[in-house]
Amino acid sequence: MRVFLIGFMGAGKTTLGKEIAKKMNLRFLDLDRMIVNDQGRTINQIFEEEGEKGFRKMERKVLEKTLESDNYLLACGGGTPCYKDNMEQMNAKGVSLFLDIPEEELVRRLSRNQASRPLLRNLDRQELIEYIHNKLEKRQECYRKSKIWINPLSTSVDTIIMSLRYS
Repeated sequence: MRVFLIGFMGAGKTTLGKEIAKKMNLRFLDLDRMIVNDQGRTINQIFEEEGEKGFRKMERKVLEKTLESDNYLLACGGGTPCYKDNMEQMNAKGVSLFLDIPEEELVRRLSRNQASRPLLRNLDRQELIEYIHNKLEKRQECYRKSKIWINPLSTSVDTIIMSLRYS
């Protein structure tokens, strides 16, 4: 089984993904961590040196390599499903699960750790709110191609696992 967790940054893909993977006896993989290991640089360094476009190309290569294996849950980056045909590839090879978090909650979560996120680092509060709103609006079309949509704030891990097993 291949499970792809998608959603905006701050949606809880890594935190929730680890818990789901453990309960489903799947390997937990984090796409950003895999890119860091592959490149020997932090995500921040990659963004500074290569820009977002360069980062997305690296992300795509690591995703393609990952699609060759099995029995894992992959926490994807927030923009992963919107680059090229990544979403179509993930849906063809496994089950995509969209963590649909309300915008206000994303603002709350992301305002706590902006400095560690390259795309948010230099934004003031109003710019952060606008950035999240605009990016979500653009990405919704990609996110909604997921096989499963859930709001993890109101859905138990056991319910999520049942949805994955029966999809």
